[in-house]
Amino acid sequence: MTAGSTYDAARLRARALEALTSARDRTLGLADCVADGELTAQHSPLMSPLVWDMAHIANQEEQWLLRAAGGQAAIRPEVDTLYDAFEHPRAERPSLPLLPPDEARGYLAQVRGRVLGVLERTRFTGSGPGAGRLLRDGFAFGMIAQHEQQHAETMLITHQLRRGPAALTASPPPPAPADVAALPAEVLVPAGPFTMGTDDDPWALDNERPAHRRELPAFLIDTVPVSNGAYLRFIEDGGYRRPHWWHPEGWEQVNRHGWRAPLFWHRDGAGGWWRRRFGVREPVPENEPVCHVSWYEADAYARWAGRRLPSEAEWEKAARLDPATGRSRRFPWGEQEPGPHHANVGQRHLGPAPVGAFPAGASAVGARQLLGDVWEWTASDFLPYPGFRAFPYREYSEVFFGSAHKVLRGGGFGVGTVVARATFRNWDYPVRRQIFSGFRTARSLRREET
Repeated sequence: MTAGSTYDAARLRARALEALTSARDRTLGLADCVADGELTAQHSPLMSPLVWDMAHIANQEEQWLLRAAGGQAAIRPEVDTLYDAFEHPRAERPSLPLLPPDEARGYLAQVRGRVLGVLERTRFTGSGPGAGRLLRDGFAFGMIAQHEQQHAETMLITHQLRRGPAALTASPPPPAPADVAALPAEVLVPAGPFTMGTDDDPWALDNERPAHRRELPAFLIDTVPVSNGAYLRFIEDGGYRRPHWWHPEGWEQVNRHGWRAPLFWHRDGAGGWWRRRFGVREPVPENEPVCHVSWYEADAYARWAGRRLPSEAEWEKAARLDPATGRSRRFPWGEQEPGPHHANVGQRHLGPAPVGAFPAGASAVGARQLLGDVWEWTASDFLPYPGFRAFPYREYSEVFFGSAHKVLRGGGFGVGTVVARATFRNWDYPVRRQIFSGFRTARSLRREET
């Protein structure tokens, strides 16, 4: 079938509807499980009130799918500035005249109702500037579904930061696989070129483009993310007391804020380690990927272990390269969309699965859990690819490029499947710990190993 055929339009329409519906179900689930007072409260100066996220989601959907793509008149133009993330830092958002919870829910429903009409009429064959390019292959609908899923993860982070009884429930993660003890500690990624980024995924965002060739020497990367148990050994060996493992700015954070362990960890009187997760206090499980660590902590651990963080290019090569064909896959396991046997995404378990889980989701070189479970810090600054062009607006990626932000890859248990792909790039300040961040380490081959 050619682009624009009835078959393709029906397929794109169904995909867009599923992505939008899944994102909305997650947003409302995170809002409806707490009282209105919890929605309007600011649970941390690092995060917005949940009610701000709700109306911001609606406003972005109105601006891009109704006005820009659908050519419709504005519903609530007076709130555009109020819900502009660049106009108002998170710390000051509680003082703004925000829409109350019921009105925010009504705004979400009103916009979505009209968006469904736009979706039904869209032909997905546009070209050139403006709405045509936005609508081609359903990009605008995919962009907004991804935006909402990213805010659903932000709302989940706010739930982790809030105090009070647990409000969320989830199914337990799968058990550790039977072969986990036999897994090698690291896998080899061969030398040579690979294709980084994408030109083929119609819903890929601007910072994932364009596809380009990268040449890398051979290296070794951890088969699985660094576990809580491994990180505990770093702590017990004085990891937070010895400055020589730390980047100078990281060591300053350790002393300024009294870091002694990942965020939400606490030692009990008997010397055991406990954590708080979504209102539940529990022992730290040693076989889970470590979570809630900053880039500085990940970098310090890697130095302590005699290793390093992988570069962003190394991470993507380990995730995507199929050495047998030389092709770069969309997902570590191939081209099939993520299923529950591939990766822990979609807030299905509300926590990482044991290290080594999801053997069906392994990459061609044998690394596991490269998608899902925890975001993984890399050594790289967030920079544009050669030939980068901002689309559809500079504020999505371009204004963040530079050395202030480090790249995270792989998604986590809090991301939606529409975001979970091996080219997706996340970024944050290296000091951030409230995010669902972990890491794995790498090393260059020694001469005698080449």
